Amino acid sequence: MQHAVGAPLPPPQGPGNGPWAHQAQHPGHPGPPGPPPSIPPLPQGQGWTGPAPQHAPVPPSRETTGHVQLPPGGPVPLPAPPAEPGTGSATLAVLLIGPAGAGKTTVAELWAARRRVPTAHVSLDDVREWVCSGFADPQAGWNDHSEAQYRLARRTCGFAARNFLANGISCILDDAVFPDRPVVGLGGWKRHVGPGLLPVVLLPGLEVVLERNAARSGNRRLSDEEVARIHGRMAGWYGSGLPIIDNSTYDVETTARVLDDVLARSIASPPAW
Repeated sequence: MQHAVGAPLPPPQGPGNGPWAHQAQHPGHPGPPGPPPSIPPLPQGQGWTGPAPQHAPVPPSRETTGHVQLPPGGPVPLPAPPAEPGTGSATLAVLLIGPAGAGKTTVAELWAARRRVPTAHVSLDDVREWVCSGFADPQAGWNDHSEAQYRLARRTCGFAARNFLANGISCILDDAVFPDRPVVGLGGWKRHVGPGLLPVVLLPGLEVVLERNAARSGNRRLSDEEVARIHGRMAGWYGSGLPIIDNSTYDVETTARVLDDVLARSIASPPAW
């Protein structure tokens, strides 16, 4: 509230007036809050006289901080053959390969969600886009910056996959890996994850890929020319020895079931790559 210049100021508020007055007049009401208690001075010679003594750091306690020591993530070995149809309860690392619009991410998410054992899904595109300021989008041109960020994302995904598996959690990664470009080829994945990584190619027909790409938005949607070019290069996986799923006529659930069957065969007879 404002007061005119020279007008008398309102009386100071205390126990007998102000907003607490009605409470002070009735027993049982606490009355107005009192002043904060004064802090007694330190006894002579106990004041701060210099830097605090250095103590050895206390290691985090699992009971007090939730800290869990992760085992080191080594190269992923080949999983043991499952004792039941499909991949069963096998702990495995999968790399789902395919062009934009093949349905990699959707299929990988459903396959991971439908397993009876803990399974994680890691998309390389999602990890690349963790970079906000300075993101080098390959659609703007493949250059040193986009290549460096791709390599960094792939190493990050590989580290995540190894740590998931070291803790008993399977992992499926998805990436548009090219058969004729070493920089975005299988070599880096094998190096970062290990020889136990099971690659599977998801490659529907071009018309299906174009239709699915048209339903995308943002920087995930490519031009028709780019989709056709990528799809043509992905055709190089035929004859590579890797298992290929043509999901042109499959829905997502059917594709996830076919993927599980293909992976079970890959466990029993790993592809040479």
